[in-house]
Amino acid sequence: MRLLVRQFSTTRRVLSHIGSAPIKYTSEVQITHANEQFSLTDSRYFDKTTLKVTGPLGNRTMPIEPYVKLVFTEPVRAGSEHELVVSVKDSTMKKQRQMWGTTRALINNCVIGVTEGFSATLRFVGVGYRAAIEKDKLVLRLGYSHPITMTIPQGLNVSVPVPTRVLVSGIDLQHVKLFAAKIREWKKPEPYNQKGIFINDETIVKKDGKKK
Repeated sequence: MRLLVRQFSTTRRVLSHIGSAPIKYTSEVQITHANEQFSLTDSRYFDKTTLKVTGPLGNRTMPIEPYVKLVFTEPVRAGSEHELVVSVKDSTMKKQRQMWGTTRALINNCVIGVTEGFSATLRFVGVGYRAAIEKDKLVLRLGYSHPITMTIPQGLNVSVPVPTRVLVSGIDLQHVKLFAAKIREWKKPEPYNQKGIFINDETIVKKDGKKK
């Protein structure tokens, strides 16, 4: 006797907690999704469309995957916020599910960048460690036989309020963090004397030297 077993699907709808959260922005920000290639020369972006975010501090563009859907909601009354909801065509596919949250986070960073901006503060800890702006370049003196001169990337603002502090700011979070990391590379914090270049509230655990 054949036993017939009825099978039920236990697959639930897959959601992204980050991706499904709406992005809220004020009327001073304009977000447009153009149905045009993000790049005409780089083959990695031939199938991606262009999202442009404009605000008081500048504008940002980013590529949008073909399976990502953007739904804009106008404010219901004057003075209220606009909303942008990000979704994907098939949330059961791993790649789409991963890019769902990532795309939402990147768009939100664009909105923050053009309204508030991003910044990183570098602290110089060590005898004689200091920085200065000379001829539109960042000059570091870190105990080497010669000063280190760094070209400030376009789109970033770099200031030295005091010789032991460097402030890097801009509308692109990735560029701010990358340049701050490049500065830190010249004198990474070491755990024995706790000297070096620290980013923001960075701390390290002090290690004891070798005992004789």
